[in-house]
Amino acid sequence: MRCPKCNYNKSSVIDSRQAEDGNTIRRRRECENCHTRFTTFERVEELPLLVIKKDGTREQFSREKILNGIFQSAQKRPVSSDDIEQVVSHIEQRVRSEYDGEVPSTAIGNLVMDELAELDEITYVRFASVYKSFKDVDEIEELLQQITNRVHSKRKRSHLDETD
Repeated sequence: MRCPKCNYNKSSVIDSRQAEDGNTIRRRRECENCHTRFTTFERVEELPLLVIKKDGTREQFSREKILNGIFQSAQKRPVSSDDIEQVVSHIEQRVRSEYDGEVPSTAIGNLVMDELAELDEITYVRFASVYKSFKDVDEIEELLQQITNRVHSKRKRSHLDETD
């Protein structure tokens, strides 16, 4: 494995463990040349999956595209990289188990929205503002009302759980 700092091609594995998603091995490595420590992930190579875009074109499923979109939406939010990695792993797992060979881009977008709604409301709104391409303020207000209703519902449930 090449070092991301000095590009030397030998490193030692310091720690190796299964990631939370159960399908990935996370390895901490140290470069034998400059002693920089870095993390690598190892996973089984999956069969190709094509995404059917809104205009009917097809492109290769890209885990990185989902990661980048969520990272952008989560900027300056209390959302860790591990949280985002776990969300993306869960989305990928669901897509691969529910679809065979091809998946509509809208299905992926909806899965991302579902996951982000549970993770962080602001990240959810930021992602939705790009994904949904709101046409006017009324559509944004409707989304915010849905989030408000969900938060109130969660609070009521947790309050009921505390009184039981």
